Parts: sequence; structure tokens; C-alpha cells
Amino acid sequence: MAVKLRFRRMGRKKLPVYALVAADARSPRDGRFIEDLGRYEPLGEPARVELNEDRILYWLRQGAQPSETVRSFLSKEGILLRLHLQRKGRSEEEIAQELEAFRARRSAAQPAKKTAADRRREALEAERKAAAEVAKKAEEERKAREAELEQQRREAEAAERAAREAADAEAAEAAAEAEAAATAEATATEEAPEAPSEESPAEAAPAAEAEAATETEAVTEEEAATEAEAATEAETLQPEEEAPQPEAEAAEAPAAEEAASEEPTEEEK
Repeated sequence: MAVKLRFRRMGRKKLPVYALVAADARSPRDGRFIEDLGRYEPLGEPARVELNEDRILYWLRQGAQPSETVRSFLSKEGILLRLHLQRKGRSEEEIAQELEAFRARRSAAQPAKKTAADRRREALEAERKAAAEVAKKAEEERKAREAELEQQRREAEAAERAAREAADAEAAEAAAEAEAAATAEATATEEAPEAPSEESPAEAAPAAEAEAATETEAVTEEEAATEAEAATEAETLQPEEEAPQPEAEAAEAPAAEEAASEEPTEEEK
């Protein structure tokens, strides 16, 4: 009977477990088997391997033929190397040393398989780093924005201060000019003599006309009074029976007018 070493699938969906069995080469893959030689759980953390090396070596020495998958698996685990060294007659100590050196070379050549926990840890670390970078960038942007706002505030304060100083300077200059003008005016007023008030020609003309008219009326009234007085005196001096001669009256009238005109008026006195 030909014996074959192969994996028999066990476990459940998405959680496979493989059993290493020695079975008749003529039996189906998942059919009856002769002996269970161990378990292999590839999805374990880490992958779990439980093998009965002595029974595996027994079936190999009996001529059992491993499948390609089983041969690769036994080679990685060092079981085929142990069989080879036993066939060469090496002692158990030499075999142990050779197996230890073989496993060291294998670990150096092939990096250790990452478990799901390792992958989760790496993913969390990457997320933390990304979050730290985002937070750092946001902090830098915030500081830059605050610095820009502070610069704008300082510029606005400087502009407001300059405008206020300019306005104060203008106000002080205007006040100084007003004070200087007031001082000059006061000084000019104190130094200039008081001039007599004179009426303007427009105001003096009506007053002069009224005064001239008054003087003319007064002269006319005085002349009339003088003529009346002279006539009364002449009537008193001459007798009633004598009729005045026209020529004498005509000569006396100019003489009376001249006398009246020579007498000064009350205003001239």
C-alpha cells in the first residue's frame, strides 16, 4: 500500500485549519486517513504549528511520499534536514546544532511574518503620525494667521496715531495763528490815536441842506419884520395931512432895505 503525506482541510469558513495526515494514496483528499501527524493554523497570531516529528520521520523512512505542499512545509520546518542528517549518521547534538543554524539562516533570509495585531499596531501608529502632522500644520497656520492679524492691528494703530498727531498739530498751528492775530490787533488798537468821528458825505449833505434852508427862512422873516417896523416908524414921523411924495417913498425904500440888510441877524450875533 502506497502511503502519502498530505494536508486535510479542517476548521470553518474564513478560519482554516489543516491536518497533516498519512493516508492511502488511493483515498480521496478529505477521505479516510491512516494517522493524524499534526496541525497547522496559518491565521493564528502567530501561525501555530503542532507536528509529531517522530511519526513523520517514521513514515518518511517507510517510503511515504509527501505532496508538494507538504514537502515545502517540512523543508521550512527542518524536518527533511533532520532526516538527511540521520541518514548520514550524525549524532543528535550535531543534528541539533545544524538545525539551529538552519533556522537562524532562514529567519535572517525571510523577515518575520506580521501578525494581525502587528498590522493593527502599525496602522494605529500611522494614523497617529498623520493626525500629529495635521495638527502641527493647523497650529502653524493658526500662528501665521494670528501674526498677520497682529501686524495689521499694529499698522492700523500706527496710522490712527499718525492721523491724530497730524490733527493735533494742525489744531495747535491754527490756535497759534489765531492768538498771534489777536495779539497783533490788540497791539495796533493800543498804538493808533483816536480819530474824531466824521460823518460820511452822504449823511452830511442832507443836514447841510436843511441848515441852509433854515437860515434862508430866518433871513426872510427878519427882512419882513424890518420892513414892517420901518414903515410904522415912517408913518409915525410924518404928519397925517402931508401926503407922502412918491419920489421920497421910492428913495426911502431902498435905504430901508440896505439898513435891514446891514443889520446882523440873531444867528450871526
